[in-house]
Amino acid sequence: MSTPTTHPEADLGLSKSARAHAWIRQRIADRDFTPGYRLVLSTIASQLDMSVVPVREAIRQLEAEGLVTFERNVGARVSMVDDVQYTYSMQALAVLEGAATALAARGVTADDLAAARRINERMVTQLEYFDPRAFTALNQSFHARLFTRCPNPRLLELVEAEWVRLGGLRSSTFSFVPERAYESVREHEQILCLIEASAPLEEIEHAARRHRSATLRAYLSHEPDHEAAGLPII
Repeated sequence: MSTPTTHPEADLGLSKSARAHAWIRQRIADRDFTPGYRLVLSTIASQLDMSVVPVREAIRQLEAEGLVTFERNVGARVSMVDDVQYTYSMQALAVLEGAATALAARGVTADDLAAARRINERMVTQLEYFDPRAFTALNQSFHARLFTRCPNPRLLELVEAEWVRLGGLRSSTFSFVPERAYESVREHEQILCLIEASAPLEEIEHAARRHRSATLRAYLSHEPDHEAAGLPII
């Protein structure tokens, strides 16, 4: 039986369906609910101490976001992530995260930069005994340090949504292209230096966008069938 779950979201006045949406969405992002995982409404409702009605509403919203699919005679499942959807999300994230990083740049503090650099140093130490999932978690923390001061809440919401959408494939990307990890930490330092030097925002945005796109290019170049699938290398 599952351990009882606490719901800090309730203190924020969220509706039950919004609480259920946030709870399920976070578990998809954390890969507690992996691609293909069956979402049983009654089980989730029991864990959240609510009826199935708000859970059903939450799952319908997640379906609209592309995170959940319905199958006949099966019900709701966490969506499978194919190369086409991965490409779309990575292209979107490159644009969104690049813009958010640039908009946040002037508000990033010395403490933020120091924390980001410490995270990148931990990523460097990971290279010798490489754990793709741990590396990816650090990678997300690094970027979050640089874009969370973005003054546009809608843009931050979109960035977060794409991170969640990538959750099904994200933890395995560096498993496919571990050599990309070495390039990634070097590019992180370049982005940090641009922010520290108060470089033009367009230059910071371009560097952050190019960094994300490089991971996509590495992944697609590694996949022998990407051309047959109609996937462009950007």
